[in-house]
Parts: sequence; C-alpha cells; structure tokens
Amino acid sequence: MIEPNISKDKIFEAAEAIKEGKLVAFPTETVYGLGANALDPEAVAKIFIEKERPSFDPLIVHISNINDIELLTTSKDPRIYKIAEKFWPGPLTIVLPKSSLVPNIVTSGLNTVGIRMPNNPIALSLISTSGRPIAAPSANKFGKISPTKADHVIKQLKGVDYVLDGGSTDIGIESTVITLKEDGFVILREGYITADNLLEVLPLSKHKKDSMHLESPGLLKSHYSPDKPIFIESELSSEQIDNLSKTEKNKKAFISFSGKSPDGYGIIEFLSKNSDLKEAASNLFSILHKLEEDQAIDVIVTEEVPENGIGIAIMDRLRKASYRYKK
Repeated sequence: MIEPNISKDKIFEAAEAIKEGKLVAFPTETVYGLGANALDPEAVAKIFIEKERPSFDPLIVHISNINDIELLTTSKDPRIYKIAEKFWPGPLTIVLPKSSLVPNIVTSGLNTVGIRMPNNPIALSLISTSGRPIAAPSANKFGKISPTKADHVIKQLKGVDYVLDGGSTDIGIESTVITLKEDGFVILREGYITADNLLEVLPLSKHKKDSMHLESPGLLKSHYSPDKPIFIESELSSEQIDNLSKTEKNKKAFISFSGKSPDGYGIIEFLSKNSDLKEAASNLFSILHKLEEDQAIDVIVTEEVPENGIGIAIMDRLRKASYRYKK
C-alpha cells in the first residue's frame, strides 16, 4: 500500500528515474535516503558528489524482496535468513561478503556490503517498481543533520532529480548495522534495533568492531552536526559553562528529555515530555533541523538520555553531533 500523498504515477516516475541513472530522495521508516541504482557505478558516483561524501564511506543497499540477498552476497550463512525473518522489513542492516554484481564504489572498495529491507511502503514500492536494488545513504550533505522530512532534503541537496514526499519518518534515526562472526553478531552502528532485540535470535559475538576500518556508514567521530555549536549538558567544561553564562538568554536553546526546563534559555525543545526513548529518537533530528534554522539561536545545549535500549543510539548521534565543537 502506498501512502495517500504518493500516487502510483509518482512512484513509477521515480522508479524510471532510478533506471535512468538519476538520483531519487525517498522516505524510509528511519530517515530519508538519497537513492541510485546500486548496480550502476556512474549513478552511485552521483550520490557521493551530491552529498560531498568521502569515497571511503560505504553505502547501504536497499532491497524489497528477501530473495534479492542472493544477488548481492556470496554468503550462504543460514543465519542471514533467520535474522531477516525476524527484523525485515525494518531498521536493521546486515554487512555481508559482497557478490561481483556490487560495484566497488558502493562498498568503498571493501569486500563487504551492507544490505537492508526498509519498512516503508513508499520505499518498498520504489525499489520493486524500479527492479533494481537501491544504494541509499541519508539524503543530506555529508556530516550534517539527517533528514526526517522532505523539506530537510530540499534544504540541503539541490541536485536531486526526484523527491518523494512521504511526510515525517517514523523512527527518526538510522538503522542498526551488524556483521556476523562465527560466534554471533557484532553491532557496527547503534540504532533502533538493540542488542537485546538481536539476542532473541543470535548470541553476541566476543569479537569487537574494527575501529581501523569503516565497515559501515556513520562510524566517524563527527557526524549529524548542525551548523551551530551543540553541547551535551553533562559534558560541558567549566570554560564552556562560563561562556554560556555570558551568552544572551534568547540566543540559547535547550533540548530536554526528562521534561525539565532550566532557566537561562530562550527556547526549550522537548525530545519527549514523558522520557519516552522511542519518541525522543523520532524527534531528535527534526528538533536539530528546527534549531539550526532558527536565526535567533547561536548555541544549543542538550540533556543526555539514559544509555539503555535505543538511548544508546540517541547518545551516539548526540556525541557525534557535538564532537566538532569540543575543545
């Protein structure tokens, strides 16, 4: 079923654009993706150019049918299907040995490829109608705030050939990314699917992710950043606290999770008014976009969230968003 504001004609037009090697922005359940035919290296190159993305950062390939796994990987590991049956369609990416059909540009020269099936009817219809797996990172400039609305895409990217507006995304942060070892799974990037969720299917591997190699997108220390300073309240230095005290109240914004509204801030935005982590994840990037666009605000301070469940992924995004502003 296609969302009411997306007609079958629009899906068909966007799918034709994919087949012609063009760029299409589309909604998933996590964030908006910037898609191109994953089997066309020239089309995929346009993603890197439009996002200003470094070539060493691999892309995730999206499919609409579980049988398409066989086209993209050489692995015959039965655990793949066990995981897929539990979590697909959904916000989980599995990194697997790539097949010869996958261009090296998609994987940044690695011999592995990240694959997922998004849980969004527009995305699934686009992929199936195009008849191609679609390589799609988040539809934003590299390192900037991920888009949860079509307007966020249009604000940052000017060279997209087609934008499918499916409204706000549901989950609001990118997929969990895992890889498989002989003894279980390793989480490469935290996301909506937690380790506890995965433990229902597989054991946790004793191996650790390789910090020397980017096997997954979103692993750089600085990422998801607004174009104005953002700090985590609990990690403020004494110098930063002093500088904040000298900043005019109406130029400061505070992002609250617990519901508190501290004095000294002109704007208070609530990730959740009742400390709901899933609601906080859904609202995170949208609030960051809103504050980035508010010309009256010079600095943002955010409350930390508990690091359990999806809170681990939220804090991962906040630490990466604030990293470039640390001293």
